[in-house]
Amino acid sequence: MTKPKRQLHLGAFLQGVGHHLAAWRHPDVDPAGAVQLSHFKNLARIAEAARFDAIFFADNVGLPDAPPEVQTKAALPYYFEPLLLLSALAGVTERIGLVATVSSTYLPPYHLARKFATLDQISGGRAGWNLVTSGSDFEARNFGLDQQIAHATRYERAREYVDVVKGLWDSWEDDPYLFDQTGGRFYDTSKLHRLAHQGTHYSVHGALQTERPVQGYPVLVQAGSSGDGQDLAAATAELVFTAQQTVEDARSFYSSLKGRLSRFDRSPDSVKVLPGISPVIGRTEQEAQEKYEALQSLIDPGVGLGLISGFLGGFDFSPYPLDGPVPELPKTEGWQSRQDLFISLARRENLTVRQLYQRIASARGHLTVVGTAKSIADQMEHWFNTGAADGFNVMAPTLPNGLTEFAQTVIPELQRRGLFRTEYTGSTLREHLGLERPAHPSSVTQPSKLKEESYV
Repeated sequence: MTKPKRQLHLGAFLQGVGHHLAAWRHPDVDPAGAVQLSHFKNLARIAEAARFDAIFFADNVGLPDAPPEVQTKAALPYYFEPLLLLSALAGVTERIGLVATVSSTYLPPYHLARKFATLDQISGGRAGWNLVTSGSDFEARNFGLDQQIAHATRYERAREYVDVVKGLWDSWEDDPYLFDQTGGRFYDTSKLHRLAHQGTHYSVHGALQTERPVQGYPVLVQAGSSGDGQDLAAATAELVFTAQQTVEDARSFYSSLKGRLSRFDRSPDSVKVLPGISPVIGRTEQEAQEKYEALQSLIDPGVGLGLISGFLGGFDFSPYPLDGPVPELPKTEGWQSRQDLFISLARRENLTVRQLYQRIASARGHLTVVGTAKSIADQMEHWFNTGAADGFNVMAPTLPNGLTEFAQTVIPELQRRGLFRTEYTGSTLREHLGLERPAHPSSVTQPSKLKEESYV
């Protein structure tokens, strides 16, 4: 029997009115869309009509620090709470996956387990959780801390957090309800399992009142590319988002992550790696370049500095000239993989401070590609076929136009090459990604952390 041809997986990463730092200032953009539900409903419908695997919303849990005169010039990166937003979008879509970022550092695992189980139920099995550990002091201060928890500790806590959440999702076996009106039995008590978890960071004893998710577990997503992040992803993730600037770096990351999976008895196919890509599309190469330069011309220097400073732990660039070299930067407890990427990029290409923020303004360190639909498809195909990616998280520079252009030009080109689906063949996010549905632990072996009890 012939094995089906491997195809790309595509996520539509939706952020405000576009991923470019100056998207909201572009004349083709309505900046009010960033705070309107109708805007996101439209984006979700565009992505589903194009047969994307999923839409994805990033998030943080605080407003970044910046001087008022700078802050007013920058669009808010995230406005709506992503789980509530996806609950609304579940009602206007039917097949596309729904992935939201929620931090394991600032939300108790019970709350997260219940929220995602509910989203998976009401969407018919389309939920995905992007686990982040949060990487800024401004977020920490919203939760009574003076500064963020140390990087290694955050990831250690996250590993245990995932165990707790999975245990809660397994509170019920599949199909527990009897709805026996005559016999007076609402559910089968033998299918209820109470979690008894006593760990280093969490103590959780109880059961989730929400039925087991349609997918068994919502798809587990992770975006950390540091050593700690890769270890967490290898142990827990099924979909990994990553920022890579070159195909060589992407191959190295892909190989490193997939190589760690055997430690956890996992196969390479059990994790899909999707680098971010921000496409600026033109009918000709010249038109694409002109579109890109028009966006770049709208970047406010203060906002550009604020962007790189935020990723670099609040580093103060004010003493350094914009057109001078990027100074030596201290290691922080924040987003370490992104810090390494920025510093490596600056050193490799001998960038000035201004050139660094210009390079990352379009996609915050993710790959920016400028060209025709064909040349962009060529690059995607090259990454896909040479061990650098299982697909891409598409970050349109402006919305909705950038997403519409990609859907109408690049996706048909990929489809002509047999690299992307023309129709959905499944109904859940796991089916779109070719991931197995996890069986309930009771059907495999008696788990050590689950204690069988029933309500009285």
